[in-house]
Amino acid sequence: MRSIWNGAISFGLVSIPIKLVNATESHSISFRQIHLADGGRIRYRKVCELDGEEVSGAEIGKGYEEADGSVIPITDEDLAQLPLATAKTIEIMSFVPAEEIDPLQMDAAYYLAANGATAAKPYTLLREALKRSRKVAIAKYALRGRERLGMLRVVDDVIAMHGLLWPDEIRAPEGVAPDEKVSVRDAELDLADALMATLGEVEMASLHDDYRDAVEAMIAAKAGGAFEPVEAAGEPAGGQVIDLMAALEKSVRAAKASRGEAEDEPADGAGGSGGTGGDGGAEVTPIRRPAAGRKGTAAPKAVGGKKSTATSARKTASAAASAPAKRATKSTTKTAGGAASARAGSGAGSGTGKKAASAKSTASKSSTAKGSSAAAAKKTKAATPRRKTSA
Repeated sequence: MRSIWNGAISFGLVSIPIKLVNATESHSISFRQIHLADGGRIRYRKVCELDGEEVSGAEIGKGYEEADGSVIPITDEDLAQLPLATAKTIEIMSFVPAEEIDPLQMDAAYYLAANGATAAKPYTLLREALKRSRKVAIAKYALRGRERLGMLRVVDDVIAMHGLLWPDEIRAPEGVAPDEKVSVRDAELDLADALMATLGEVEMASLHDDYRDAVEAMIAAKAGGAFEPVEAAGEPAGGQVIDLMAALEKSVRAAKASRGEAEDEPADGAGGSGGTGGDGGAEVTPIRRPAAGRKGTAAPKAVGGKKSTATSARKTASAAASAPAKRATKSTTKTAGGAASARAGSGAGSGTGKKAASAKSTASKSSTAKGSSAAAAKKTKAATPRRKTSA
């Protein structure tokens, strides 16, 4: 790499000869100004305003214009004779933690290369001292006609220098912050934290200029005569009021989808069947209904009939006792007959006849029991004395 400045680092009484090399380069695509009518280049010529003649670079010097418009010529010899210790020296003044440097002060970056074999040892010493101290060096240097402030730090095995703006060159952020008083809720901060965590980190080396790629592709297409303009996407309207929470939640989902991560499961009770009451939801158990035409479903009715008859026998009113007894008797008879028919249809051979006879015997015993219960109810009513009511 070509050096742009030669000098030395002054480290106390130690002098380290170095060369200054640009650490950055611009990849921006530059355009020329042309005449739209014929495509001719538009060029700027330096012309003296007194005689109107074009002036070459060798004939151009520096001058300082005073308030009254008069110009004082300044030559390179005048600047070289200034009593400036940093004219050819990067003078280290102190060492401070890197956190004390405001990033707003950062300017151009340079690499400092050891200039010659004799510079290798002191160069390595300063580099290792910076590494072990975990500090940066603050220095002054002169470049392009002015004194500047710099910061030296270690990058890999090289000492790099960042040009720094002077503290009085940093403007105060007056009138930049919003004037409105806005309160931020913890839920919004939590979503913002979730979005930051989902986006995660990025490999800085993988980042590149997509706009430059698009411009280069467009230039290549126009050069080949196959360029087709694409309609630009509409920009969102300014001042649009949005739901901040909804926007954050949507951003988190989109970030997870772009990274191939599954979305979180919905909270309990938020939806779905069988959810339990974390949010006040209740568990619902569906009622199971017997299938139509299912065999053997009539048998439990006989048991229900007996319970209904026993309950009716304990009642004292004859109308209330006799009616359920009759209904229970009919229900039992039908149930027994239906159960016998079902069993008879599902059996085969002599076993079918035995099941039918057993069902009839059960129905007969049940009917006898119902009659005895009804008779007992009538006797109870007759033995109970009636209360006389006074007029």
